[in-house]
Amino acid sequence: MWWDDQMRNARPGRPARHPARNPARPRPRVVIAGMGDTGVLVATRLSRSCEVVAIATRPALVSGQELGHRLTDLDQWRRHYLVPFGRFRRLDRVRTIHGRITRADLDRRVVHVETVDGAQLAEPYDFLVVATGVANGFWRHDRVEDLETINAAMVEASQRIGAASTVALIGGGATGVSVADNLARRNTGTVHLFHDGTEPLPGYHPRVRAWASQVLRADGVVVHPNHRAVVPAGFNGDRLTSDPVQWSTGQPPFDADVVLWAVGGVRPHSSFLPDTVLDADGFVRVDEHLRVPGHDEVFAVGDVAASDPLRCSARNWGAQVVVANLRVAMGGRGRRLRRFRAPTYRWGSVLGLQSDGLVVVQPSGRRARIPRFIARPLLFGVFVTRYLYGGLRREGAR
Repeated sequence: MWWDDQMRNARPGRPARHPARNPARPRPRVVIAGMGDTGVLVATRLSRSCEVVAIATRPALVSGQELGHRLTDLDQWRRHYLVPFGRFRRLDRVRTIHGRITRADLDRRVVHVETVDGAQLAEPYDFLVVATGVANGFWRHDRVEDLETINAAMVEASQRIGAASTVALIGGGATGVSVADNLARRNTGTVHLFHDGTEPLPGYHPRVRAWASQVLRADGVVVHPNHRAVVPAGFNGDRLTSDPVQWSTGQPPFDADVVLWAVGGVRPHSSFLPDTVLDADGFVRVDEHLRVPGHDEVFAVGDVAASDPLRCSARNWGAQVVVANLRVAMGGRGRRLRRFRAPTYRWGSVLGLQSDGLVVVQPSGRRARIPRFIARPLLFGVFVTRYLYGGLRREGAR
């Protein structure tokens, strides 16, 4: 393996050379576990300098973002958030395995994979990046699926929501707020949002929480604070329901045609890792550099990483931190590892792109509105397509 060759050939007291400066040696082999938003960002940035093997349960990037748009305007959502891997120009050099990691042997530096057709593979690595994400409702899971299955499930959920005259959203986090507001703006039915605090959006700045409450009511959402739902036994929010919702806070049961559960009970996709690298809740323990303690060649990033109390490395440039630190580990030359710095409060777009533009909230509680005619080409045409992904082919081009 590349790492062994580097250690044998490095001079005492001098770090090994960066692989790009010594093309006669094999490139370092990086295995990326998980190809959601964060895994794709890491892969596209390493594909030119490393041998990258990406393991994904789906043959495409299926983003967990903008669930509200996904349920109300599926065709538009698919254009930007459902992207087959063949459209990414920077993934041309990446070997993508469609399957699931069953076990990671961190001592031998190998992951064991069961492919979509049942084959068993053992993939060695010099470096491992864990970006497998979490399960959170029906829109985030780790089932091995093909594009036909993915699309069928999306259409079914969108049609069921669209046909409902009364929709109940359980949970006041970013997902619940976004879905409730988008449904209220676009649907003819009545939308109810239930959350267990006095204001929605826990983890956001108080000014943002107050603003969100005002926007929801102004857009026609019926907001029910101080409601804590009783989650049915054995239910983890992975499907839409229609049974009356019971409350542990004493309110009478609530009936709706469709109930969407966004209660925040995320479950990390980490069962393939040894318990020694996981915290009590199953998230991957990392240091300030997003490395796994005791395994300097293993990094974790995104929702699966216990990087900070908010576990927010997916949204705060954690992928760039991992890429930079991998390059340091491969090349050294006296460079320092970058630290991941988490903000005190969550930030970003809560409601997504609307007819009046895109509102981005800051950790300070301030808000900035970008007009729609600027936000659409700037966000999707320049920032996402060119800067983040390094260029996308047209649909059906490959």
